[in-house]
Amino acid sequence: MKEIIDLIRHNLTVALKPTLLEIIDNSAAHAGHVGARQGGGHYNVTIVSTDFEKKTLVQRHQLIYAALGDMMKNDIHALGINALTPTEENKGTK
Repeated sequence: MKEIIDLIRHNLTVALKPTLLEIIDNSAAHAGHVGARQGGGHYNVTIVSTDFEKKTLVQRHQLIYAALGDMMKNDIHALGINALTPTEENKGTK
């Protein structure tokens, strides 16, 4: 699934210009799950971006979903999101 991780990284980097982006593939832990059988992976992302300033949690998630586009329908079955501003990251708010 390295291609999917690379594509997630590319799309989020282009759209949100993060200062930190970590992507973890948890798909193996969900083997046999309906989403896994249909080809969608399970991922967790931690992303730090100034684009999240003055945005609610829902708005931050919407920015991420928009950046990933059709990947959310086809390649990603589940996505855990930790979306922070640089100030929040520096305060250790995770």
